Amino acid sequence: MSTAEAQDAVLYEATPSGIAIITFNRPDRLNAWGRDIAAGFYTAIDRAEQDPGIRAIVLTGRGRGFCAGAYLGSPESVAGYGATMDKAKQTNLADLVGDRPPHFVTMLRKPVIAAINGSCVGIGLTQALMCDVRFAASGAKFAAVFARRGLIAEFGISWILPRLTSLGVALDLLLSGRTFLADEAAELGLVKEVVAPDELLQRAIAYAEDVAQNCSPASMAVIKRQVYGDATRDVVEATSRAEVLLHEAMPRPDVIEGIVSFLEKRPPEFPSLSASDA
Repeated sequence: MSTAEAQDAVLYEATPSGIAIITFNRPDRLNAWGRDIAAGFYTAIDRAEQDPGIRAIVLTGRGRGFCAGAYLGSPESVAGYGATMDKAKQTNLADLVGDRPPHFVTMLRKPVIAAINGSCVGIGLTQALMCDVRFAASGAKFAAVFARRGLIAEFGISWILPRLTSLGVALDLLLSGRTFLADEAAELGLVKEVVAPDELLQRAIAYAEDVAQNCSPASMAVIKRQVYGDATRDVVEATSRAEVLLHEAMPRPDVIEGIVSFLEKRPPEFPSLSASDA
């Protein structure tokens, strides 16, 4: 995979307001996940994560799809697919879908907002659910199609889906593999808002700009770590851990700036995260 191919498969734009816009760019296949998109995505995410000027990330797709699952090839490839799958049995999964699991997005320090512009299926759905906040275009289609492909609940979707909805909803969506639309996704709690397609990206960017301008990057980094880490802790552990993190936060300039800016009724000027900040 060449660097040029990866850069073409996933576009990167940094706005003056500190937002990185990452766009899957294989509209001819509804941005189905492949090695080209995987490589470009990792490169773009790392770039945004390490840039002190970036405070939030917006992830979207070009064309009619956000990410329509794994790229299985063209219809013409059906005849040789048995041999392909026999070979795949001997292959490292990373060679097929990339060397990072979707949940690595939850481990980033910066908030990731998904603008789901269209088909969001399979590994594309998993990737979207691992983002911190999701907006969807009206009419966008969702599906956890694994059972309909003879597969299992892949790449951590069995972990994230029940946490965003409920055990019953997760079992319905995973066992049936049925298609559902953006309005139902919102009712189930999978997306924050359903937006007209031509307003989707700007709405997601506006949300990202609000947190970039008004929220401490250091606070958001710790909060993400708390929320995802506490998913496997009981309330006693979570509370005890929060007390430790609070003591660590108090000496930071963000706390003083947050209080002073509130009292002075002005926008806060929080320091950026450096590339080395944990």
